[in-house]
Amino acid sequence: MSRAFYRLATLLAAPGFAIAFAMIAVSGPAPRLLWNSSASAPVGLYLVHVGARARRGAFVAVMPPPRLAAFMVGRRYLGENVPLLKRVAATAGARVCNAQGIISINGIARSIARARDREGRALPGWVGCRTLERGELFLLNAPADSFDSRYFGPLSSRTVIGIATPILTRAAPDAPWRWRRDETAQTDEEKIDAYR
Repeated sequence: MSRAFYRLATLLAAPGFAIAFAMIAVSGPAPRLLWNSSASAPVGLYLVHVGARARRGAFVAVMPPPRLAAFMVGRRYLGENVPLLKRVAATAGARVCNAQGIISINGIARSIARARDREGRALPGWVGCRTLERGELFLLNAPADSFDSRYFGPLSSRTVIGIATPILTRAAPDAPWRWRRDETAQTDEEKIDAYR
């Protein structure tokens, strides 16, 4: 093939690539698939809507801050560069408390913080009450041994990759796999109550 052919092909292909890149930039990030193997949320496949705003009741994929990530990797709670999958239990304005290991949100007991993990190692914790500020999220999953805000406190909403929608999950190792319908019709309270 001649040089003229390559020049012509380049001239024709370049605008196509430019248009494709512009469309990607305008349309926003594409959703990602995430496999959750942790029992702290239903095991299975999730669609992560990248950049979607976290709201109370939603599952979110979160990239933990470096210090927290290092702790979790060191304890083998999580692999390196693996996001967490957690439910948003409270947002800005909510009052969260840890009183002698009882975690409450706006005065309602929601969970218990354990002193030790399954291996008998001491778990980190925080005590007292605080009102969540703008951009803070309190993440809490239903299982009692979930490593979440009951131990590490609120996280910045900047750590959120996006909202995670279950596609194919199972609630327990011996439970059947279940295709999930769109749950957006449920209220946030119904989602939280259904998962407790």
